[in-house]
Amino acid sequence: MLTQAVESYVAVRRAAGFAFGSAGILLKRFAAFSEARGESCVRASVAMEWAGVARSVPQRARRLGIVIRFARYLRAEDQRHEIPPVVFGAEKRTRPVPYILSQDEIRRVIQAASQSGYRTLRRATYSTLFALLACTGLRVSEAIRLRLGDITPDGLVIRRSKFRKSRLVPLHDTVRPGLERYLQQRCPYAPGDDHVFVSLRRKPLLLHDVEIAFRTAARAGGLPSGPGHPRPTPHSLRHTFAVRALQACPDGREAITQNMLSLSTYLGHGKVADTYWYLQAVPDLMSEIADRCERFVMGGGA
Repeated sequence: MLTQAVESYVAVRRAAGFAFGSAGILLKRFAAFSEARGESCVRASVAMEWAGVARSVPQRARRLGIVIRFARYLRAEDQRHEIPPVVFGAEKRTRPVPYILSQDEIRRVIQAASQSGYRTLRRATYSTLFALLACTGLRVSEAIRLRLGDITPDGLVIRRSKFRKSRLVPLHDTVRPGLERYLQQRCPYAPGDDHVFVSLRRKPLLLHDVEIAFRTAARAGGLPSGPGHPRPTPHSLRHTFAVRALQACPDGREAITQNMLSLSTYLGHGKVADTYWYLQAVPDLMSEIADRCERFVMGGGA
């Protein structure tokens, strides 16, 4: 019974736009665990026992949170299902402070990538990829899934990305020439694959490979690392794009609201709160907000 309920629940979540990959797998394991103990309904004690098998506290919290949401869904129609208490703490970890690159640091990373490794397509691939991430704010996963047909006169078509949303990302006129130069090298190298970015194996890039390449370029470019510093990652280029866009926002409540909504849509955020997060996560933005508030209070206007 629980296995069937899990299948129905997962189908509903996916129909609502959630990928529900690992969470669906975990729920199936929980259903099998419960049914092996003769349970046909969610039992709090069984849920806590199953979640407690995980090695770390964050993993236990996530497991139990998944079951809690599942139990609430079932209990809406059947009061026999029990909602487990939150005994392992909050699921979500505190988001790390983002590393925001300066324009000079971005140039150094791209330059280092263009000189890293052998004189092969690899240099052009990673220098072009990092430049595209910096200019567009794409997620790394979105960039490495781009197909040749996704490059259109109107911009890049991002198909069913995070939250299963699709969107069109405009390209600045200065970006297209660099992308076209890369494609002139890339297309003859791997004519059998239509991904924009390919590895030396003539396969789509893997996220792990991108992270290693960025780490190498960041180190060669002299970006700070180690304890006490936010860690630069490929995703830092997206963070940087978002922060620069917010810094360029005009004054005025209506203008700020419109800018936030536009930026949230452009970045493909699931909710605008994810865009507002940058205001509290980046010291430079917090300092600007404080300065504007002070001017407003002192009668100088915002």
